[in-house]
Formats: sequence, structure tokens, C-alpha cells
Amino acid sequence: MTKIKVAVIGASGYAGLELVRLLVRHPGCELVALTSLEYPGQPFAQVFPALAGIIDLPFSQESEEKIAAQAAVVFTAIPHQAAMGIVPRFLNQGCRVVDLSADFRFRDVALYEKWYQAHTAPELLAESVYGLPELYREEVRRTRLVGNPGCYPTCVILGLAPLAQARLLQPEAVIADCKSGVSGAGRQGLLALQFCEVNDGFRAYKVLEHRHAPEMEQELSALAGTPVQVTFIPHLVPMTRGILGTLYASLTESRSEGELRALYQRFYQGHPFVRLSPPGSLPDTRNVKGANFCDLALRVYDGGRRVVVLSAIDNLTKGAAGQAVQNFNLMVGFPETMGLETPPFVP
Repeated sequence: MTKIKVAVIGASGYAGLELVRLLVRHPGCELVALTSLEYPGQPFAQVFPALAGIIDLPFSQESEEKIAAQAAVVFTAIPHQAAMGIVPRFLNQGCRVVDLSADFRFRDVALYEKWYQAHTAPELLAESVYGLPELYREEVRRTRLVGNPGCYPTCVILGLAPLAQARLLQPEAVIADCKSGVSGAGRQGLLALQFCEVNDGFRAYKVLEHRHAPEMEQELSALAGTPVQVTFIPHLVPMTRGILGTLYASLTESRSEGELRALYQRFYQGHPFVRLSPPGSLPDTRNVKGANFCDLALRVYDGGRRVVVLSAIDNLTKGAAGQAVQNFNLMVGFPETMGLETPPFVP
């Protein structure tokens, strides 16, 4: 097998580090450059001893032009705004790009600019593909630029997509109550994320202000064919990784739990990373930790007119780096599961 040469820009953040962990054992990938603003020139394994003896690359100090000359595919695991400044240069040099920031997730530049800032490469939004393979697998295969979804939107959209496509969602009655581990906030030295500030606590944050809400609404509205409003409340849980979404929706028509399970089974048939929990079982973040799975379960009540969907992912894997590798596989023609076969961490 010919290996694809790959660079990771921003390899010292949590998502970037997870990318490296997955790509270093990917049979079709050769890592040629890893970058970090914090550790230029330092050996990767010195900064992250867990990968000593596995990775012998230093953090690159080469220019983007030289990195692009080495790599066929570039993962940009850097913050929004920074990504839009460098992604066009990699594309112009013939690289394909999977961007893990929010800069290329939105179709409407005005919507992006409402929630983030002015976009300096709006012309690329028309060709960028929203990288949720369960919705856009064929589009991902054909593109040179993927906007990798956010972690919360991945959890919520996968939980509600079958209902939206079947026109069963009441568009103004969707509630997403989600809990995330602390790694979702990134590898930064904020006081609010320090151990003593997080341990033994449980709190909501960015109530009705989180930037992932419009991303959820964009995709659910496209599936439903009508604007869908999501009341999204994120919470911080004192654990390292994982997201559990409890999603509440009213239905346009009553359905039994068995009918909805059959709907979900049909929708996700052939999608290897979405698992519908057996009847009587509920998702647990421990059961997806370190793996690219999304586990789903549902319960109906109120005579079949309302539903609760439970959705669990690892925010660093299916919510970020694992999904990025899944998109990479599709873009270069590898089996979708390549490099992602590792089972969840147990116990």
C-alpha cells in the first residue's frame, strides 16, 4: 500500500494529539510534519512521553510552503480565525485539507460572521464539505476541503438526524441538554479549567450562547427541509473526555419506540461508527472512550408524541480527531474504518 504523507498543524492541542495518536498507527499514513506554536523544534516524544519510541519527529519549524511540499493531506487542528489564514495556502499548493476549526463548517458566511468574526476566505465555503460522513459520505469523497464538525454538533445531529429527515421533528421543540468532559475546552491554562475549579463540581456554561448551536441548526434544518430551532445547554462534567447528550423532541406524528428504532436502524445501515444500543440499554461515555463510535438509544412517551434520544461520543475521537481520520480515509479512497478499528478503552 502506498502511504499518504500527512502533516498535522497544531499537534500539541488535545485534538491534535489525538490525531497523532491515531495517525501514527494508521497503515496508510506517513506523518511527515507536526507543528506547535508552544514547542517549535522540540522532540514530540519529549513533550508527550506517552509516545516515546513511537514518534521520532520534532515539532517542525519549517514554513507552511515547505510543509505543503512534503504533505499530500494537511490536518489543521488550530483555533478558528487562525485556520482560515493558512488553509487557502495549503489548498493552493495542491494539498487536501481537513480543518478541525469552525472556519469551514458553515455554508452561509453571514451566519459564520454573526457567531465568530469576519471571514477572510469566504469563497471556500461553497466547496467545503461539512465532514459528517453519516450525512455527506459521497461529498467527502470528492472534496479537497472538509470542515470537520464540532463535538457537540456531532453528538446532537447524529442523535436527531433520522427524525429530521423523516419530517418527524417539531421544528421549534428541540432541546439538547449535553454534558462534556473538560478536554472539550482545549489544552489551555484557563483558571476555570484548573483541577480545583472543576473537580467535584457540575455546571452549565454559555447558556443559549454557545457557538455550536447554529451548526446544529444548519444541519438539522437541511435534513428537515424547514428551519429547526435547538435550545442547546452545555454542561461541564469533572471527567477528561466524553459527551453525553440528552435530546428532547416533540414529534409531528405519534410513533412507537419500535417504529423509531426501525427508522434509526435503516438510517444508519452501512455506517460503521453509529451503534444503536440494545433495548433496555442506555449509552455511557465509558463505552465510547478512545473510539470513533456514537452510541444511541431512544425512549418515547406521551402516547408516542414525544421522544428522548441519548447520544454518547468521545469528544476527542468521534467529536474531533477520529472523525477527521474517517474523513481523511474517504477523501483518499481508503476503507472508512482504516486506522479506527481500536476498540474503546475498557473499563
